[in-house]
Amino acid sequence: MNLKTEITRIHYNKDAKGFIFNLLKFCSVFYGIGSSAKNFLYDKGILKAKKVDAYVISVGNFTTGGVGKTPVVAELARYFVDKGEKVAIVSRGYGGKLDNKKVNIISDGINLYHKADMAGDEPYWLAVNLNMCAVLTCSNRVKACEHAIKELGVTKIILDDGFQHRKLYRDLNLVLVDSEKMFGNENLLPAGPLREGIEGFKRVDKLIIVSKNTEHTKAEKLARIMQKKQGVETLVCKIEPDYAYNIISGEHLEKGSEITALSAIGQPEQFYKFLEPDYKIKEKITFDDHHQYTLTDVENIEGNIVTTEKDAVKLALLGKSNIYALKLKTVLDINKL
Repeated sequence: MNLKTEITRIHYNKDAKGFIFNLLKFCSVFYGIGSSAKNFLYDKGILKAKKVDAYVISVGNFTTGGVGKTPVVAELARYFVDKGEKVAIVSRGYGGKLDNKKVNIISDGINLYHKADMAGDEPYWLAVNLNMCAVLTCSNRVKACEHAIKELGVTKIILDDGFQHRKLYRDLNLVLVDSEKMFGNENLLPAGPLREGIEGFKRVDKLIIVSKNTEHTKAEKLARIMQKKQGVETLVCKIEPDYAYNIISGEHLEKGSEITALSAIGQPEQFYKFLEPDYKIKEKITFDDHHQYTLTDVENIEGNIVTTEKDAVKLALLGKSNIYALKLKTVLDINKL
């Protein structure tokens, strides 16, 4: 077990203890001071967020790791494109090789300009799967938004993972919470998964409980509790497994097939749970989040490999014909946002 995996385990263990946890807890004090100071300065108007000439929606979360932002971002983009809006998604581009100090156009809505290894997993997946929606990456979100407005004529901007990026003014703050992981051990980074204190709820416009499951009763109950407790309108987003398809031919994989499950995402356990009812998993292979695959990672795996769509965009570059991606379906009532 490497250090990153051990820290992730600590983040979601409410009974975490020991030397490493105590060291991380000490470091959390300084992280908390920095986070609180930044939020205080913005809350009091000492630092001011930049407003751009477009309607900005931020999709974010309180914790690190995969919560389900990408499918929610995609659903929002499709909704506004269907309404006739000129839409852009702006991301930091984490995991990509492009210089993210510059504004990088991954897609202008028609043309695709960069591959997955350069763009980053999520921006590339969004660019490939969304028509008529621009995707840009840059660490300076203000600069990226202004570029999208000026050069692409954008009227709606969806800020991917933008809740803590307070330099940019947003018209709607959507915050996602995983129905199973919640807030982990409820400690600030690096001792826990929290990017800021729960007092950040005062900036939330709508809360979305993400249920990555096939049964959603728990998430629906949690949504009612959170709405009453936090005083924020709360919805449920249902993310369910649909089917597995070959990433080269598009052919569907027959249910009941024996597979090797492969992933490099923030929360791999949920992906494996999605596969278990429909496929016979002979082995689970997990890499660190945003792992850059090489041929040696998969060339000795016999039989069918099933991975996530996020991983598939990189694995497709290897040209292997035995790799399938699990297609997920997202159910979210966007009219309530």
